[in-house]
Amino acid sequence: MRALPATVLAVCGLIASACGGTEPGGAAAGQAASSAQGPGKASVQDGPTETATAQQAPPGAKPLAGKVIVIDPGHNGGNYRHPDEINRKVNVLTQMKACDTTGTATKSGYSEAAFTWDVSNRMVKILKQRGATVKLTRSNNDSVGPCIDKRAAIGNKAHADVAISVHGDGSDNPSNRGFHVIIPKKINGPVDKVVGASTKLGIDVRDAYLKGTGIPYSNYIGSKALDFRNDIGGLNLSTVPKVLVECGNMRNAIDAAKFQDPKFRQRIALALSNGLQHYLEA
Repeated sequence: MRALPATVLAVCGLIASACGGTEPGGAAAGQAASSAQGPGKASVQDGPTETATAQQAPPGAKPLAGKVIVIDPGHNGGNYRHPDEINRKVNVLTQMKACDTTGTATKSGYSEAAFTWDVSNRMVKILKQRGATVKLTRSNNDSVGPCIDKRAAIGNKAHADVAISVHGDGSDNPSNRGFHVIIPKKINGPVDKVVGASTKLGIDVRDAYLKGTGIPYSNYIGSKALDFRNDIGGLNLSTVPKVLVECGNMRNAIDAAKFQDPKFRQRIALALSNGLQHYLEA
């Protein structure tokens, strides 16, 4: 989720394909990075076997029929081309924050924007198969934005039953790894009425993600992979239950190797989808 350093941004500006700017699905970048790992890299098959990946829902089952889900793929592959626009300040009620950021990337150049776009689209397919109406906050991975306040507004306007923002963290400490879920706090604002529901959602997503991916709880932020914050615009401005998941640290070699593998991204998408379904069926 953290913005790229200026030196990395310069590379992104010159070689858009390396940072996901020209690969809307992110698959080509992921496959290239995966094939370049070579011997000695961490196996992307760590963690429990997820046999349900191949059979995402029983034939004819529509457990999410009538439910509306909004998925927010963090950042956008073209953000780095529009610094003035993404640096524009917007009001998130507790402070003024940048409209958006570039996001981070693995050391091999696989961008957070490409990762979140790919995982989110995989989630759309899974959740639609289960009967849900699913909306994304952006339609591609080669343009700019939308701003964080607009992303929240999309979920609100859709009267979503649930919303989730998908991200990858960017801690530069290579020993920092694992995932965490960010949950909103009460701020005397529109999110207050759904803080309780968002907390339950966050726990359901956390539990399903751990079970489905085997990625451990973050060892550097949050408590048992839960982090309660009042400065995230997409959460502060939400009137529907919503959380933000940092799927792991993209700057950590183990997490990065998993994210760059398309098969593992499918496991991530399935785990997150299962977490949303568990919340909606409770």
